[in-house]
Amino acid sequence: MGMLNFCFFFSLLKCWDFLIEVKMLQTQQEATVLVSKLLKIPPLKALTLFKSSIEQGFHQTHLSFSIILDGLLSYNSLSGAQSLILQLVSGRITSPHFTVPSLLDHLTHTQFFNSTPLYEIVINAHLQSQLTEQALIFFYQMIDKGLVPSSNTFNSILSSVIKNGSFEKAWLIFEESMGKEYLDMHTFGIVIKGCCEYGDLNGAFEALAKLKQMGWRPNVVIYTTMIDGCFKHGDAGRAKELFSTMSVEGIIPNQYTYTVLLNGFFGEGLKIDGFELYEKMKLDGVFPDIYTYNSLINVYCSDGKVNKAFELFDEMRHNGVVYNVVTYNTLIRGLCREKRVLEAERLVDQMKQAGLHPNLITYNTLIDGYCSAGKLDKGLTLFNQIKSRGLTPTSITYNTLIAGFSRAGNPSNIVDFVREMEERGIYPSKVTYTILIDAFARSNNMEKALEVFSRMHKAGLSVDLCTYGALIHGWCSQGNMKEASKLFLSMSEYHLQPNDVIYNMMIFGYCKEGSSFRALKLLKEMVENGMIPNGASYCLTIEVLCNDGKWKEAEVLVSGMTKFGLKPSVSSCDLIQKAKNVTT
Repeated sequence: MGMLNFCFFFSLLKCWDFLIEVKMLQTQQEATVLVSKLLKIPPLKALTLFKSSIEQGFHQTHLSFSIILDGLLSYNSLSGAQSLILQLVSGRITSPHFTVPSLLDHLTHTQFFNSTPLYEIVINAHLQSQLTEQALIFFYQMIDKGLVPSSNTFNSILSSVIKNGSFEKAWLIFEESMGKEYLDMHTFGIVIKGCCEYGDLNGAFEALAKLKQMGWRPNVVIYTTMIDGCFKHGDAGRAKELFSTMSVEGIIPNQYTYTVLLNGFFGEGLKIDGFELYEKMKLDGVFPDIYTYNSLINVYCSDGKVNKAFELFDEMRHNGVVYNVVTYNTLIRGLCREKRVLEAERLVDQMKQAGLHPNLITYNTLIDGYCSAGKLDKGLTLFNQIKSRGLTPTSITYNTLIAGFSRAGNPSNIVDFVREMEERGIYPSKVTYTILIDAFARSNNMEKALEVFSRMHKAGLSVDLCTYGALIHGWCSQGNMKEASKLFLSMSEYHLQPNDVIYNMMIFGYCKEGSSFRALKLLKEMVENGMIPNGASYCLTIEVLCNDGKWKEAEVLVSGMTKFGLKPSVSSCDLIQKAKNVTT
């Protein structure tokens, strides 16, 4: 019985092998027919036939693929060849007769295909498929065979390597290629931009030096990129030097260069430099564009000089520069900060008349303006407008409303907003929790404030100085310095150092409690940590010291105030004199 089963199984295997041989023979015959057709017709028609055969389920071979590719390259149809290789690399063309690596190996090692165009097509296909490492393998094969890639191909490789986060590898490839004919100005631009993005300013300056050593003159794009990089990494000095070098080398800054410099100066707080540059820009005949104007308007609005911002707004219209949403939003923010909310709303109407649509930032700014002005009903109306116009409120929208209603002492609305946030899938942020903690602390509900604080921890959010400040302020206001002190001391557990605001809160609390020793201790600690206590902290501490008869310590504090440019109040001086009279 066993022998019969074995014989039957062996017969089946022989039949199966025969079927495979027949199928292979059929495939080879089909391949021969296809190949002969491909050889007889023009390359573009051959490509159509080739694609049609794939759609009909025909499995291509090394030979059929080689023929169609050779025809396309001979016909100089690089786009067709590129499309074919890209389909292969991305897995849209498959066959049991080859793997992608085996076919590419066959193509690149066949003498006839040992050409630069083929390699470049293969490299670019891998880059488009985000297969940078494989693209590098073919790049090095090219170099080993003495083939020279085009600048575009080499630059694409560099860009892809940097984009993948391998900047150090990109720098090595760049250094290995120094002096090669495929390097161009764009190559240096890519490397310098990469250096700036990764914070390697020294590398950027080294690349600039290499560029000059090759006898090339850096263009305005390279200088602007480096200036931007210097400002982004806090080196305004080097940015200024680069701008001066441009002038020496006769390279004319463009609008973008000036805008980068303006944003850099303003970002570093160098406003005088920024406005002087603006005047120089106009003298040099470079007309400010929308980005330049928006930068200047933002500075004026941030400094509370909204009227000056509107002068620029008028200048834009006069110079034919079209406003955008950012221009309007910046001016609306400036007006709202000055509590000129009705003017801000009129500006929104003007914005609509100009064909621009208010966005979420517009509405959030107006809501904040109305809430800050105590007009909560208007804030709610705008909030409902957001939803009715198909916009989705963000955590910023909710935080603005929560902060507004908390200032008005309206806890029920606050809870409703938090609930709605969560229903919309918007999780309360650190800012949300801090606003809630501050709201409950101000309403003397420390139990609820601590409950929110606990929820914040459970949500995995890190606490910050604002969070601690809100809780400490709550305990100090209630006169519970024991709990305030516990929180104050626990800050170090979260690697937080109290700032001057928190120190002043604690000093106020101890003075209110009448504890001159603790108040004086914290005041001295502030000064030792490089902070300046405010006038109220000095005056209150002097008062409790005098109440305890410690007028000598109070006099030392008066000297300290004077040293920091603070003027002691008349009442503080009177208290010291009275304390002296009592003890002498």
